[in-house]
Amino acid sequence: MPIYSRRMKARAKIAVAMPLALVCALVLSACGSQGISVPKTSPYYRGAVIFRDHCSGCHTLAVVGAEGSATSIKDRLKTNGPNFNFRKENYEQVMYAIHNGGFSGAIMPENIVLGTEAHEVAKFLAQYSGLKAEKVPTTNITLSTK
Repeated sequence: MPIYSRRMKARAKIAVAMPLALVCALVLSACGSQGISVPKTSPYYRGAVIFRDHCSGCHTLAVVGAEGSATSIKDRLKTNGPNFNFRKENYEQVMYAIHNGGFSGAIMPENIVLGTEAHEVAKFLAQYSGLKAEKVPTTNITLSTK
């Protein structure tokens, strides 16, 4: 087989492989934002991205595609945090947990995010946590003063 024919075959392989590699790179680069259903125009979007990047390994929250919580008590790991689909948090609770390493202080690192990032996550979780929580009817009770 002549040398130029082998070179042509090698170039043909490269010509086929390059577009394939480019497609793979584009697909993989798109994975970073996959799963976030908060609109990019939302004031909570940055908090969603920060939550996904720093918290999704231990917490579950569908709006960012995070599945870090245990689904069964028998499968639970020490690092499984609360499932925020069902657990509602307010801004102050989230800020406390961020600064103090959760509420027990056993696993979550203190100050996992800082400054404006902490505030962005707290605002985001206050808005989006507990969306699948069961709504329990309440009854007002008037206490007797006798």
